[in-house]
Amino acid sequence: MTKWAYSFSEGEAEGSAAMAELLGGKGAGLAEMARLGLPVPPGFTLTTKVCDWFYANDGALPPDLGTQLEAALAQIGRVAGHSFDDPEWPLLVSVRSGARVSMPGMMDTVLNLGLNDKTVGALARKCGDERFALDCYRRFIEMYSSVVLGVEHHEFEEALDAYKEPRGVALDAELGAADWRAVVALYQQIVAERAATDFPQDPRAQLMGAIKAVFSSWMNPRAVKYRELHNIPGDWGTAVNVQAMVFGNMDDESATGVAFTRNPSTGVRELYGEFLANAQGEDVVAGLRNPQPLTETARLAAKCSGLSLEAAMPGVFARLCDYARRLEAHYRDMQDIEFTVERGALWMLQTRSGKRTAPAALKIAVDMADEGLISRADALNRIDPASLDQLLHPTIDPEAKRAILTSGLPASPGAAFGEIVFDTREAVQLAGEGRKIILVRMETSPEDIAGMHAAEGILTARGGMTSHAAVVARGMGKPCVTGAAGLRVDYEEQCFTVLGKRFVRGDRITIDGSTGHVIAGAVKMQRPELTGEFAVLMGWADATRRLKIRANAETPADARLARKFGAEGIGLARTEHMFFEGERILAVREMILADDAEGRRAALAKLLPMQREDFKDLFEIMAGQPVTIRLLDPPLHEFLPHNDAEISSVAAAMGADPAKLRKRAQELSEFNPMLGFRGVRLAVTFPEIVAMQARAIFEAAIMAAMETGKPAHIEIMVPLVFTRAELDFVKNCVEATARAVEEETGVKPGYQIGAMIELPRAALRAGDICGTAEFLSFGTNDLTQTALGISRDDAGAFLGPYTARGILPADPFVTIDQEGVGELVALGCARARKARTDVALGVCGEHGGDPASIAFFDRIGVDYVSCSPFRVPIARLAAAQAALGGKASDTTA
Repeated sequence: MTKWAYSFSEGEAEGSAAMAELLGGKGAGLAEMARLGLPVPPGFTLTTKVCDWFYANDGALPPDLGTQLEAALAQIGRVAGHSFDDPEWPLLVSVRSGARVSMPGMMDTVLNLGLNDKTVGALARKCGDERFALDCYRRFIEMYSSVVLGVEHHEFEEALDAYKEPRGVALDAELGAADWRAVVALYQQIVAERAATDFPQDPRAQLMGAIKAVFSSWMNPRAVKYRELHNIPGDWGTAVNVQAMVFGNMDDESATGVAFTRNPSTGVRELYGEFLANAQGEDVVAGLRNPQPLTETARLAAKCSGLSLEAAMPGVFARLCDYARRLEAHYRDMQDIEFTVERGALWMLQTRSGKRTAPAALKIAVDMADEGLISRADALNRIDPASLDQLLHPTIDPEAKRAILTSGLPASPGAAFGEIVFDTREAVQLAGEGRKIILVRMETSPEDIAGMHAAEGILTARGGMTSHAAVVARGMGKPCVTGAAGLRVDYEEQCFTVLGKRFVRGDRITIDGSTGHVIAGAVKMQRPELTGEFAVLMGWADATRRLKIRANAETPADARLARKFGAEGIGLARTEHMFFEGERILAVREMILADDAEGRRAALAKLLPMQREDFKDLFEIMAGQPVTIRLLDPPLHEFLPHNDAEISSVAAAMGADPAKLRKRAQELSEFNPMLGFRGVRLAVTFPEIVAMQARAIFEAAIMAAMETGKPAHIEIMVPLVFTRAELDFVKNCVEATARAVEEETGVKPGYQIGAMIELPRAALRAGDICGTAEFLSFGTNDLTQTALGISRDDAGAFLGPYTARGILPADPFVTIDQEGVGELVALGCARARKARTDVALGVCGEHGGDPASIAFFDRIGVDYVSCSPFRVPIARLAAAQAALGGKASDTTA
């Protein structure tokens, strides 16, 4: 018989931390805390296999699950000392999801399950507090009806607000037992009207309804979107945890809270978090009340008027600190802990590896390695390479003037500027149009996930450092400010007011997630210096990796940035990118439209000094590191004049007839320019171009060597080659130019010539091409297009459905198609090495900055990858992880 339910209680558990795949992260964490002897309310976990069954059988549960459920409920009762549906002392339970990896707020939860019109009275008598019991009941009705019966959450909130307003009541805590009795009746009436059924009274029917609803929430839109954004497989499923309730809202000696064993924003080693007295767990993340810090130091720093947990409940605080230390040492990672205090007794409800920002992830990894808690290899594998992108986000220039409107909590670091938008769907729409958006909400909910992803940053009027907005923004690397003081949001009027100032949809603001400041208008930004823990970890990565990392760069600014980020040379300088402006494009057009070689040479003579200066800058900046210069490779249409004004401009420069030039431009136009007159085909047709570019390269290298004292490392790359004969032709042109430069200067240029492999035939013939080529660089962008027959520019209409439906595991222009395009690269590498053992092999497509692709390239023996300057740090870390055979942790950043 399949085991569907695994029990846990303090000191004993049927599961462990190693069983997260079966028990989910929450269930495995509860089982492990129980095994460690921490105070865990008894409960059981329904495995992810039940979820598999549920979806394979149209929402049904396994037929033998009922027996195991009853046995597990009885076990909870034995440990707790009272049982489910007990008329004298009813056992109440929570029903929570628990995916293999943390998905904060994405799936559903039900608390206080087991209450009905009878048991609420029994609870009141047992606890001696009717108000508390009725408060729990109204919470249960609202939560259960929303999750299981499909009644909108706002129906209950609006009814509660309408009840409180005429009574002059602001806080729920001000309502008494009689009030809650009236609200319970009001809620039951809403259920009857909206769900067309009475609120269920049978606790076991309640339990089965909640379990099914939580399994169903695995496929709700917000959970699906979250998995899509974080690359979580849809077939993992979720577990369901059923656990005895403990009550943080029982009295003033009760509380609920969240604690991190280190600061998730900065990584500092300190107990960090918040709590609410006389509250249940959902109150902390819902943002309806602003929580208090755990420590007195944090309270003083935040200038909070209330009591910290350290001051209010010193004994509880001391025990929490002890448990936090034990859990971090046990898991060897920063932990995110949920806890409840019931009448002075501390209960541990969850532990998991905590979400953290990229700066915090770096500091925690480096510090833990220095503390001896983990190895340096572990530290490298703990960081998601893609999360390093967060470190490159701008911050506000400390010298910049700023009009601070208000301050909130610095929930996720970095700064962002954009237009105010209040609606998450509009945020997605406007961001898709290329506009920068700041999403402003009273408090975000899981339904806002798409808008948060689209926005540059998030601002909320309510909520704390562990609210939904804060946790999700940190995971996304988005700047976020929560609990902004005095901010009043009016969704109907599409505006917010603060300190008497009104800002409407479309107005521009800046938020600083590192200080909590909300600022009117735009503020000058700056890029951070990548030092400290970043430099330490990158040093460890560089000492570990085999792959070399170069950058795609053709401007001095990009080349300098590449060196700053640790690039070991330029793997792709796209010379056509140097011609798209001013006099340069005019000269290129003259060259293309010239009638003969003499006319082309005249135009190229204008370009020569420009190219020479371009290349000199690159050689000087890279100071002896390799610089791979790709010869001209534009689809011709990118340079042809397209309108009468452009044709007239070229005609005037050439002294030619505009009508003749118009005819010539029409003759050169192409139906499919990406597969047309470009790359090596231009060089073969117009060898004058090769001669000019080669001369510019050699003369620039000689000049740069005189400046730097270091010989330039020249690699000339011929694009779009599919046969060795093409490369031989171009090589002869380059060699002739090299001899001419040597005769003129007395300096013999040193260089290598190679081919860019962008066509399937070239990959298959790599061995033959290496009879001439001294290096090969795989241009995986075009190789993907030509191998899959997909135009990168037009693929947006269908690639989304392809990946969503599992036809493709990922966008092949983001992560290389290992089985097809990857096999071409692997074959090309193997055949090239067989023909020429000293051939250098590189990758210069966008895949050179993708961690999953880098692991593949390392495995097949590529020598280097080249990527955009901003992805160089990502590539350095990913290459180290590839060398270690590791992967990024699911829990960092």
